[in-house]
Amino acid sequence: MDGMDHGHGMGGMASSPSSSMMDGTMMHLTFFWGTTEELLFSKWPGTNTGMYCVSLLFVFALAVLVEWLSYCRLIRAGASDVVCGVTQTLLHAIRVGLAYLVMLAVMSFNAGVFLVAVAGHAVGFLLFGSRVFKKKLDVDDKGSDLPPMCC
Repeated sequence: MDGMDHGHGMGGMASSPSSSMMDGTMMHLTFFWGTTEELLFSKWPGTNTGMYCVSLLFVFALAVLVEWLSYCRLIRAGASDVVCGVTQTLLHAIRVGLAYLVMLAVMSFNAGVFLVAVAGHAVGFLLFGSRVFKKKLDVDDKGSDLPPMCC
């Protein structure tokens, strides 16, 4: 047993239970606070704090956009069923793709990214889904072009 490599090929380098090394980069397995992160794209935002703030704004905007797509009305009355169906399908694909991007960003386990994603969804719902900014006619009328997202 003494001659066995218990670092699983890591050359004796031990990692904490909350992080893991993958291809020479640190991967967190629990929530953490920090501005050094790799989010969605290779080497972005990296170690630059300013770019980390830009990435937080990007995730926030993506979450708001997902909510807008969930409650928007882009299909006009009187359009043909084929046009409506194709438009709904494209809107659904865009919404799901953006929601997956937000999910991938949250999977970085960065607490700041998690908080801005939740805040983006909350602000988006407040602006587009709640009754705060809707006219009385909108509340009683048809909801949106797309059905709610399921879990």
